[in-house]
Amino acid sequence: MWNVLLSFSGLVALIQLLFLPFFPESPPYLLLQKGDKAGCLKAMKQLWGEDNYHTELDDLMREKAITKGTKIMNVLEVLKEPSVHPQLCTMLLLILSLQLCGLKIFQTANLHESIIPYVALGVAISELISIIFCSSIIDRFGRRILLWGGYLLMALVLVLLETSLLLSERFLWMRYCSVILIFLFIIAYGIGP
Repeated sequence: MWNVLLSFSGLVALIQLLFLPFFPESPPYLLLQKGDKAGCLKAMKQLWGEDNYHTELDDLMREKAITKGTKIMNVLEVLKEPSVHPQLCTMLLLILSLQLCGLKIFQTANLHESIIPYVALGVAISELISIIFCSSIIDRFGRRILLWGGYLLMALVLVLLETSLLLSERFLWMRYCSVILIFLFIIAYGIGP
């Protein structure tokens, strides 16, 4: 029943993909990252209705003033920071444990048993690379664009993956397409959602 579970994830991604363009950017992102006070107020009104949001805006302005002197760290600086090492270790353990999730799909794709652990390790490495890449570009593009693009790419990859798994009995080379598509799905998930 793994294909039903995979299809359910695709359905949820499709629903979010359809509705995401109608939502505004996050008000804190607009104010703190972009410096767009008018856009922040507009997003608050769009999300929460017509009201007076001076208290929330004042809180965000205080947060902006507090963080004004704070340097925004890039990925390498964060990795060198000792205070985040426990969180990074936890994240790495979770990511590395994800390599076990694709074993059934790889068996369904009729891959040789001897290469499945290496392919699963490649999936975990893809996840790690995509998360590092996402954390590097999220401030530039914003969450909305990354979510929308990630869900769009995930939906496309799921359709192609299901097709390649169905055709893997007829064409032996489709097995390897399935593996590549799983890598792309993981990367799309890490960059977006």
